[in-house]
Amino acid sequence: GVPLTLLSFTKETEIGIVEMGANHQKEIEFLCNLALPDFGYITNYGKAHLEGFGGIEGVIKGKSEMYQYISNHNKIAFVNLDDEIQLRKSTELTKITFGLNNEKANLNIKIITANPFVEIIYDQVVIKSALIGLYNSNNINVAILIGKYFKIEDLQIKKAIESYVPDNNRSQLLEKKTNKIILDAYNANPSSMKVAIENFIQIENLNKILFLGDMFELGDESIIEHKAIISMLINQKCFTYFIGNYFYENRIENSNFLFFKNYGDLAAVLKNSKIKNANILIKGSRGMALERVLEVL
Repeated sequence: GVPLTLLSFTKETEIGIVEMGANHQKEIEFLCNLALPDFGYITNYGKAHLEGFGGIEGVIKGKSEMYQYISNHNKIAFVNLDDEIQLRKSTELTKITFGLNNEKANLNIKIITANPFVEIIYDQVVIKSALIGLYNSNNINVAILIGKYFKIEDLQIKKAIESYVPDNNRSQLLEKKTNKIILDAYNANPSSMKVAIENFIQIENLNKILFLGDMFELGDESIIEHKAIISMLINQKCFTYFIGNYFYENRIENSNFLFFKNYGDLAAVLKNSKIKNANILIKGSRGMALERVLEVL
């Protein structure tokens, strides 16, 4: 984690990028005091690790420890103006901003398309990424903002982003036999699951299939959040395989749904099925290891 990243820096290191993850309050505060950042960026306030944080308000409080450090030490925050919580929590900070179609932002970005790959334009520079879905645009946008702050030339920014190809089960676009697959099985929480599904159902293909695995560490919110994911798919024109105890315990009757207690039960069914010419989304928490679905498609 953070200690290993810091220990990897050498005398030649000019800029260090440190990812700070947390699943409970005071963890970001501790990591900030360890890393002593000069800049900070909060990617989002998603519904992750609700059990450890104590609900979404706990997530907001815990992640905002980054802003508290920046405020206390007169540092700089990179802020997404389209995120109402970031905007509210960063009011008193020295900040550099980005936004979509937002003239008030230091970097104003426009989306050209996100079907399926994100393509954006800023300052007459067009970037065609290998990232899937509108929800990934903020990752591109903040990369541009940080690059420009550190005087990186636009051509270098464009080249770096366009050459990045996601791997490690994160928003990967794969083809297997006659199927096109979005493999996003590295992890999942209610927020990331929701935007991934919303993006997927917009894809122009009549044969859409989803493999959705349980979302972990949700505590008392687990039942309501799994039910919410099921509900958002009830009237959609796609077929969904739900995998895991949380989804299974909240199963409902629907001709477009199948529920399985575990991956083994799913695999037994898939071995006898022939999925062809489909667009497929695979998403679930890390503990579900749903990349295994590829083995039986």
